[in-house]
Amino acid sequence: MITFSNKYRSQQLEIMDDLDFQGEEMKNLLGDLKYVNKWLGGNKVTLDGIEKLLRGNSKKEPITILDIGCGDGQLLRNCAKYAENNGLKLKCIGLDFNKNILEYAENQSKDFPNIKFQKVDVFLEEELIPNCDIAVCTLFLHHFSDESIAELLKILLKKSNNGLVINDLQRSRIAFNLFKIVSNLFLKTDTAKHDGLISIARGFKKDELEYISKKIPNQKSEIHWRWAFRYQWVLKKTI
Repeated sequence: MITFSNKYRSQQLEIMDDLDFQGEEMKNLLGDLKYVNKWLGGNKVTLDGIEKLLRGNSKKEPITILDIGCGDGQLLRNCAKYAENNGLKLKCIGLDFNKNILEYAENQSKDFPNIKFQKVDVFLEEELIPNCDIAVCTLFLHHFSDESIAELLKILLKKSNNGLVINDLQRSRIAFNLFKIVSNLFLKTDTAKHDGLISIARGFKKDELEYISKKIPNQKSEIHWRWAFRYQWVLKKTI
């Protein structure tokens, strides 16, 4: 049974955290996630954060965006379309540790020559994480403990020129109960229904993000609540 606590982040595991997750169930799950993100405006939160870090950017193009836990690559495809519409040149790199998801992402992104993918365990293979201008984590950090998150963000900040954009879930009982209703109406896979509830239970309160932020040097944080029970956390590099 999936439990929820206002006081503590859940430690329950999601089905899609299994690195052997593949096949039609994986594709259907990624389709469900794309549907949810589209209608709840999830990727817009990340794109808005990228825009904030690009303001006053003096670097000559192209600008490198690094997506940690990229899934099927939808965010990077949105970034590529945004860049095309705004006269920007972007180099987009997606990192994930599930080779099955990366193969699917590459197939979905074959019409975008400026998007590349790499299989990297960002917690164990720091040396393989590419340097970038902006690193983004969309619905990724809630999979991990506060301690692991702080250590990863320190590494990503070193790898980036401008800073980081985090887009993740607010831990809210209202969101938890609403998702039970909405998921039964609109989601196809039992995995998406199961993992969605755990994701919310593993989400964050604002003061928890602020606590993690204090552990990360050489950055200035802005944390804002966004529609559909999200937090946008922008870490601007100061050195």
